[in-house]
Amino acid sequence: MKSFLAFLVAMGITVTLGDAYCFSKLSKPGEAKEGCILEGKLYPFGEIARTENCFRCSCSPHAMRCCSLFHTPVGFDEVNCKVIFNKKSCDYEVVQKSDPSEECVVYSRVG
Repeated sequence: MKSFLAFLVAMGITVTLGDAYCFSKLSKPGEAKEGCILEGKLYPFGEIARTENCFRCSCSPHAMRCCSLFHTPVGFDEVNCKVIFNKKSCDYEVVQKSDPSEECVVYSRVG
């Protein structure tokens, strides 16, 4: 039992330290005059703590670099559960299909 609890703690730490999904978008010469455009919205140069679609970004005249603020659930009961994205909390909720007020256990997530 102690080994199992140690494993759970180690996995919790590993998931917490894992990187989220990241991408870069290079600017064409002369394109970024006032900031960076992501999904049709102009963001100012500098650090953006949270975009409308839950990314943390850095905008410069040369590129926009973004990382997701969420991790996608992959280890759960796909037959009885469904995934819902909550834009307010920037996180996925996994709930029972038959009763969406009941959460499902998620065993793993990917960034």
